Amino acid sequence: MSAERIRQLFLEFFKKKGHTIVPSSSLIPDDPSVLLTTAGMQQFKSYYTNEKSPYGDNVVSIQKCFRTSDIDEVGDESHLTFFEMLGNFSFGGYFKEEAIKYAYEFITQELGLEIDYVSVFGGDKENKIPADEGSEKIWKEIDARIEIKKAGKEDNFWGPTGDEGPCGPTTEIYVNGVEIWNIVFNEYYRTKEGKFTKLEKPGVDTGMGLERLAMVAQGKNNVFETDLFNFIIEALYKDLPEKTKRIIADHSRGIVFLAADGIRPSNKERGYVLRRLMRRVIVYAYDKNIKTSPEDILELVINNYVNIYPNLDYKIIKEVYKQEYVQLMKSIGAGLRELEKIKFLDGVAAFRLYETFGIPFEIIKEKGREKAKDLKREEFEEELKKHQELSRTASAGMFKSGLADTGQQATKYHTATHLLLAALRQVLGEHVLQKGSNITSERLRFDFSHPQKLSSEQIKQVEDLVNEKIKEDLPVKMEEMDLEEAKKQGAMGVFEAKYADKVKVYTMGKPKAFSKEICAGPHVQRTGELGHFKIIKEEASSSGVRRVKAILE
Repeated sequence: MSAERIRQLFLEFFKKKGHTIVPSSSLIPDDPSVLLTTAGMQQFKSYYTNEKSPYGDNVVSIQKCFRTSDIDEVGDESHLTFFEMLGNFSFGGYFKEEAIKYAYEFITQELGLEIDYVSVFGGDKENKIPADEGSEKIWKEIDARIEIKKAGKEDNFWGPTGDEGPCGPTTEIYVNGVEIWNIVFNEYYRTKEGKFTKLEKPGVDTGMGLERLAMVAQGKNNVFETDLFNFIIEALYKDLPEKTKRIIADHSRGIVFLAADGIRPSNKERGYVLRRLMRRVIVYAYDKNIKTSPEDILELVINNYVNIYPNLDYKIIKEVYKQEYVQLMKSIGAGLRELEKIKFLDGVAAFRLYETFGIPFEIIKEKGREKAKDLKREEFEEELKKHQELSRTASAGMFKSGLADTGQQATKYHTATHLLLAALRQVLGEHVLQKGSNITSERLRFDFSHPQKLSSEQIKQVEDLVNEKIKEDLPVKMEEMDLEEAKKQGAMGVFEAKYADKVKVYTMGKPKAFSKEICAGPHVQRTGELGHFKIIKEEASSSGVRRVKAILE
């Protein structure tokens, strides 16, 4: 059964069960406490608490996901960076019995697979969370022959994403020895202080990785043998090391989807993730002289997915890749010149060449020749591990500390971005459209279509206009309406992305709106809350796209 057919069956099955199909959200999440979208429930997080879902109580989606923790593990039989997560969700519409029955029916009847066993939550004495006896009972009623295993909080309790949020016990389904479906029952809310309180409206949040599901449905030994990867693997030389093939296949998919969602290579945060993937692929192509060029592999990936994700633009993605390629080639050339100056190569020196210039161990060893004859990969790997530990510590600190207290600041920047777009269109013209954005608690970054550099006068005009609207203390009003009605009213949006039939429209200013945009939020109540707006940088992002960075003082 093809991956395409699995996607189709999954959506059709839950649509018949009364679920609204919701398109994937961006890999850039609205949640400032996480770097990238890692789970299907992230776009629905607020609907488990006090916000009403515009899609109804029951939804289904196939979500693009990316997990950075597995980058260094890619190459074995299971670890991936980019993947697709199939999920059904309920925000108070149904709970354990229906969720478990739906899962059992889909796996055994729609896919014709046999369940090995299931696991349920065995309780957590430390946090006084009882065992999930309800799920155990439901499984026994469905099929008394199913083996049920119990596990603690580490294995069978999920969430929250970020520092706080909905979470709860899970039941997991195993097929052919592989965990394929994790069904989360959001019964609790975990506070920043680590306290668990009962949710007024419990809900269902499930996640089933398409790659793993395809592996068991297609009877393959690992995910890289499925039709989600083999079209890439087959385009490479057969005698390439298996690990190299897998890294190229995984990273090529990741590059395509990160770049398509507006992320650009840099040395910070999401940009650094994309840069790592690109440079690894470039170096493998440089070192191994692979059969198919990276650009052609990226095109293969795009052609394989564009019918499902229409925002995959080959021209843009290829240009992003080419710019990074040119920059890295210059860096490798400088690194090889530096290598010639080094008299003795040990693990520390090799790692410094890798970290500074991006030259991998294999090339350092090959080009170093006599001076590298005693260089051991183990020494290099040891230095790499030290660096990774520092990186993990820094990342944990960045996303764990501070942001919970400055979430309101990120919300202010979100609102300021709307004012910025409206001001740019007024100053530069209506050809200006949003091409990407990135918001933190410290600044906003906004990409927009415009063919040339902004003059200092134009920048000042934009700043003055935004600050004028802030000073006017305009009300920020949210309305839910049909997508077509929003378009009729002139609401701005990223229309190459997919929207639900019902959307949120945020309007600033009355009686005449200064800004009207389709957006999920959140926003401040009035523009006067924002402070003083200042553009700190204006630069090129890609061909025909400019980038503005701004702060609120």
